[in-house]
Amino acid sequence: MFHRPKFDADIYQSLTDTARAFSEDRVRPRVEALDRDGTFPGDIFDEMAELGLFGITVPEAEGGAGLDVLSYALVMEELSRGYASIADQCGVVELICTLLSRYGSADQKARYLPDVMGARTRIAYCITEEQAGSDVSALRSTATRTDDGWVLNGSKLWIHNAPVADLGFVLARTDPKAGHRGMSIFIVDLHAEGVSRGPKEQKLGQRASQIGALSFDDVALPEAALLGELNRGFHIMMSVLDKGRVGIASLAVGIAQAGLEAALDYAQQRRQFGKAIADQQGLQWMLADMAKDIAAARALVREAAAALDAGRPATAACSIAKCFAGDMCVAQTSNALQVFGGSGYIQGCEVERLYRDARITQIYEGTNQVQRNIIARELLRHGARL
Repeated sequence: MFHRPKFDADIYQSLTDTARAFSEDRVRPRVEALDRDGTFPGDIFDEMAELGLFGITVPEAEGGAGLDVLSYALVMEELSRGYASIADQCGVVELICTLLSRYGSADQKARYLPDVMGARTRIAYCITEEQAGSDVSALRSTATRTDDGWVLNGSKLWIHNAPVADLGFVLARTDPKAGHRGMSIFIVDLHAEGVSRGPKEQKLGQRASQIGALSFDDVALPEAALLGELNRGFHIMMSVLDKGRVGIASLAVGIAQAGLEAALDYAQQRRQFGKAIADQQGLQWMLADMAKDIAAARALVREAAAALDAGRPATAACSIAKCFAGDMCVAQTSNALQVFGGSGYIQGCEVERLYRDARITQIYEGTNQVQRNIIARELLRHGARL
């Protein structure tokens, strides 16, 4: 059963309008340069913080907006419609703030939340390693207890914000014999002695979302660096992934929506055989398929967000939304490019960038193959009516 929204419709509309206006006025005019140069748009993120677009679901008592997951989904779609790299940053901040809000000590919340939500502290979510991508349980980074706290060793790769981050939230082994039940999360100063960064990776798409490697060589950590309960890090990280998948699904919908808008506009302007190509039935059907698949993905996203907001089991719904939206995004940005024909294949054309930006939505926050595994597992556990 669909859960009614938690807040008044006017709140959702106002939030959507704010994010949309920001995307149109502040993001879209700079997208081409950001994609070309791969620069980190710190000034844009500062403005987002001023508008309250970071930490959307963090309680007001902790300095957040105190809104729900549906609100977060609405903002992610509108930001991504402007440029997915901007939405991506919103998503990373949301996950880190959720970790701090749910599991941080009072001191950790007071120390870190204001600066993270205020965009004064850049953060990195540090899980992936060379041998631990989809299989997080295979990670090798370790944190060894000392008289004064911990010593961190290991390396991470493809970490969002690694080239620019101030703080890393690092998953490491604290009990080597306990498998995934022996991992913990540490808040690490990435300017500390023993921390080194690899070069910024050159990515296919979402190029202003900078990623890179981080290495930890005998990095000394205080006892207070531990986030949450010892040896519960894997479970803590996993507990925010459902929300993360709703965020990426929303981001995928935003990319595809931008592609539909560009294709529709172009189809009505471009003339061939003496008439606008929009008058060709074959092309009309492409546009119709784009619209219906985007609408379906948006509905799945909102149902998953509603399940999370209602406190219902939401894992299957979140994986379905992420998997469908990611696949849809790649297919429909490809169709948007097809509408443009040869011009869509040229750098500088919006749909060429959208097609590149779309591809990662099938990979990050759990590949779509992993999402299918999760959906099948939930089916086998709970039956066909998830």
